[in-house]
Amino acid sequence: MSMLKVIEVLAESDQSFEDAARVAVANASKTVRNIKSIYIKEMNATVDGDKIVKYRVNAKISFALD
Repeated sequence: MSMLKVIEVLAESDQSFEDAARVAVANASKTVRNIKSIYIKEMNATVDGDKIVKYRVNAKISFALD
């Protein structure tokens, strides 16, 4: 039986929520191995005038322990 650990991360993108999720996984994978899944806990955006300028996600990333 494998053991999983979960970390919570914040990430942002100028493009989309999907891209912010990709950024979260890419940054986490720099220091964490064996990433198995990402759960988007919360999404929010920063607006300037009438346009969204930043997409942000609060995500939980799970990974298998060695």
